[in-house]
Amino acid sequence: MPTWQPKGMPGWVMTQIVDVPAARTGAVVWIFRGLLVAGAAFMVYSWFAPWWSATLAVIPGENHLVMRPWGVEVVPQVSANADASLYSMPWFFAPFMWAYLVVCMLALAASMFVDWTLSLGRIRLPLAAVLIALVGLSYMSALGIAYGVGELKASMAGSNFIGKSTIRHAMTGTKVKMVSDLQIGYWLAVGAGGALVVLALLRGLLIRKP
Repeated sequence: MPTWQPKGMPGWVMTQIVDVPAARTGAVVWIFRGLLVAGAAFMVYSWFAPWWSATLAVIPGENHLVMRPWGVEVVPQVSANADASLYSMPWFFAPFMWAYLVVCMLALAASMFVDWTLSLGRIRLPLAAVLIALVGLSYMSALGIAYGVGELKASMAGSNFIGKSTIRHAMTGTKVKMVSDLQIGYWLAVGAGGALVVLALLRGLLIRKP
C-alpha cells in the first residue's frame, strides 16, 4: 500500500511518528505485567502468613493453634488433649487448597499473554481481565469461607472464634482460658484479593485492542 510522505520529510521521521503510539502501548503492557507479578507475589506471601491464631493459658508460649489457608496447625499438647474434629478439616481439603493456589498462579500467568475477548451479548470483556478478577474475587471468597468455618468450629467447641473465651476439657472438665484473633495474613489476603480486582479493572481500561 503506498504511503503518503510530505515533500522534504525524511522517511525515518515518518517511521518515528508512526511508532510512538505502539511504543507507548508496549510500555503500558510491560508496566501492567510488572504490577501483575507484584500482585501474584503479594497473594503468595499472604498465603503463607498465618490467618488466625489462638493461645491457651495452660500451655507455655503463644499461638498454639494457627489457621492457614490449607488448615489449622496445632502444637503437640493440643493434638494430644483436644478433639481433632473441632479444628481439623477433611483429608482432601489441604490438597484441594494447594491445587487452588496453583490454578490461580497459572491463571495470572496466562492473563499476561492472552489477547482473547469474551462476548456476553453486547458486552465484550478481555479474557485476561476476567481471569485476574476471578482470582481476586475467589481469594476474597476463600477468606469469607474460612471465617465462617472458624465460627462454626468455635461454636462446636463452645468458644469464641475471635476474642476471649473459656473452654472445658472434655476428659477432666477443667476450664481453660483461650484468646484468639485474626492475624496479619488474613488482612494481607484481603489486600491481595482487592489489589487483583483493581488490576483487572485497570487491564480493561489501559490495554485495549487497536
